[in-house]
Amino acid sequence: MELRQLEYFVAVAEERNFTRAAERVHISQSGVSAQIRQLERELGAELFDRSARSATLTAAGRAALEHARAALAAAEAVGQAVGEVADLIRGRLTVGMVIGCTLTPLFDALATFHRAHPGVRIALLEDNSDRLCEGVRTGALDLALIGTATAAPEGLEAHTIISERLVAAVPAGHALAGREEVTLRELLAYPIVCMPPGTGLRTVFDRACAAQDLRPVIAMQASAADAIADLAGRGMAVAVLSDSMAAHYGDRLTALRIRDVETPALLALVWKSALGPAVRELLRYARRAFA
Repeated sequence: MELRQLEYFVAVAEERNFTRAAERVHISQSGVSAQIRQLERELGAELFDRSARSATLTAAGRAALEHARAALAAAEAVGQAVGEVADLIRGRLTVGMVIGCTLTPLFDALATFHRAHPGVRIALLEDNSDRLCEGVRTGALDLALIGTATAAPEGLEAHTIISERLVAAVPAGHALAGREEVTLRELLAYPIVCMPPGTGLRTVFDRACAAQDLRPVIAMQASAADAIADLAGRGMAVAVLSDSMAAHYGDRLTALRIRDVETPALLALVWKSALGPAVRELLRYARRAFA
């Protein structure tokens, strides 16, 4: 029995899905499945009921789960104790954050990390997603929270936090306000207010338009969702936002599904594959906070 088998077992149990568990531990789904099967053979019992659409723990799996978590926690504590004694968790971390981010789990992760490792100085920088990715690639940033149109930006490792469709948002009285959905071509009959180039949401929108050879009239751009919603609410243009962004303004804007834009906008943590101990530890706190 190996620690990685226990890690994969816990990941599948918590995600209730082999594919999501594989994304979480950064190996292939077949690799996760093979290791779980090996663990089951060693234990002499099946840990998951695979007959349903989701991976459900069997009675044996439920009995094993807390012990597996305890074993992983103990192993992590050993590594952390040795690291602190060896003075590994020290130095400086530079973290990037997409402009206009209001997701408090990132701040929770930074605060928890700071309390656990006061010897690490943390710098936090805001920028658009394209420049943040480039900063991680060049080493100017250690870790960044970005908006993206692709699950893993070129040359970087990534952990998806949010995956959402784009929606159009309009105020009461707008010609589209009585509808539940709209096509991209119908939407582009109106001026648009959205995020600027270099952001994940704008990249998804621009690619969807290009795929249909459509040329939108971008009347206004703003980096903050509040500004976009405020301009749309005043009837200046139709807002293009993610589903959860638009939900914040449901008291004054109606969200319309854009029927023919299937590609989601993603919010993701990105980093380079070679991790130092401080970055690895911060990433662990961030994953836990966003979970």
